Amino acid sequence: MSLVKSYKDLIVWQKALDLVVEVYKITESFPREELYSLTSQMRRSVISIPSNIAEGSGRGTRRDYAQFLRMSLGSCNELSTQVEIAKRLPKTKIFIYQKIEDDLAEISKMLKAIINKLLNGF
Repeated sequence: MSLVKSYKDLIVWQKALDLVVEVYKITESFPREELYSLTSQMRRSVISIPSNIAEGSGRGTRRDYAQFLRMSLGSCNELSTQVEIAKRLPKTKIFIYQKIEDDLAEISKMLKAIINKLLNGF
């Protein structure tokens, strides 16, 4: 019997929501010319992380759930790449990305552990 009644009980989902807030905060200060490019892309990527966790939890099988968690993991990698780009661009390199990078590393580790448990048993 699982102690998790809802995806909302998952710490990884809660941490992913916190990451959404962090990314929104930092991208609010990005230059206006980045609104439809890097800002938009980073926001879409970060929103995909908790969204896929939630969607996958409603799937019928462990394998299906693991696939959605892999998509969340892919969005983590996508966001990590976008952070690296932002750190290199003249107008966005001035921001501090450490919290986002630390949170991404933790969320990625948690997702990998859950995927492993889903596919290889508890």
